[in-house]
Amino acid sequence: MRIAFFETSDSDKKYLSEKLSSHELVFFDEPLSENNVALAKGCEVISVFIYSVINRNVIDALPELKSITTRSTGFDHIDTEYCEQKNINVQNVPFYGENTVAEHTFALILALSRNVHKSYARGLRGDFSIEGLMGFDLKDKTLGVIGTGHIGLHVIRIAKGFGMHVLAFDTAKNNFLSEVLHFNYAPLDTVLSKSDIVTLHVPYNPHTHHLINGENLSKMKPGSLLINTSRGGIVESEAMIEALDKGILGGAGLDVIEGEEQIKEENECLKGDCVHKGKEHSDIKQDLLSRENVVYTPHIGFYSKEALERILDTTISNINQYQANKKIENCVTVS
Repeated sequence: MRIAFFETSDSDKKYLSEKLSSHELVFFDEPLSENNVALAKGCEVISVFIYSVINRNVIDALPELKSITTRSTGFDHIDTEYCEQKNINVQNVPFYGENTVAEHTFALILALSRNVHKSYARGLRGDFSIEGLMGFDLKDKTLGVIGTGHIGLHVIRIAKGFGMHVLAFDTAKNNFLSEVLHFNYAPLDTVLSKSDIVTLHVPYNPHTHHLINGENLSKMKPGSLLINTSRGGIVESEAMIEALDKGILGGAGLDVIEGEEQIKEENECLKGDCVHKGKEHSDIKQDLLSRENVVYTPHIGFYSKEALERILDTTISNINQYQANKKIENCVTVS
């Protein structure tokens, strides 16, 4: 079986080649898109990551394609409805690093709460004064967790270790675990208005697009922190910038930003060639990254040695299940 892997590293290639030696594998560093879809010609299976865009044009250009396995939990970069129409299976990696992303979430929180990022920036300028660097304890603060799936629940477990109170919002409540972990569910506006820190752990879809926006950001506690290790499109970027300007937000910890896909794919935004709601992506990115109260990491919340191995192992399992005509546990389509 011919399988094409996109967005792969040298270590990925070595690991996958050893585990899938009975197949014909081809590897590409770049994401799959309409511009390079010919690379996947003749492949029955393709494996991608989050920067590949699998739309109708890509799918139509690959008539032999029967299975897509994305090495991510989110699958909003794939037109799953059209895949169902074409009887193409789409698999994801639903569980690989709830602890990994949760730990990164607290790395961002602590960088802001103890002014680690601001201190580092000062040190680079040769300024070692401590004025304006007073932090705050996490103990007895309220953490608002938006989304109580596997990652959100692990964040809550860590928060309890810091002695924090937790309010959570989710459309599907887990009342049993809320009792076990001692946290309370509340409406979204309540979570935003009562929390000292709000962290996002929901999937990106039409229902969560700009879930955090200008209207509800204005309801947050003045000086509170916003953490996003989920997807950039969940937060309205310009509204977040305005909230930072007005002091509604005291800081933001971001592993993702809106428009990061376009920035990474072609770097066109750095040339001033792409526009987002009247502002170039590069302008928004620069506006955020130039602030000492914004900590940004380039979508590496998942990026640990252990998590990467789990991602690859699940991907291999998905491919083997497809080949064996077995029920695919991680199928997100009904085909």
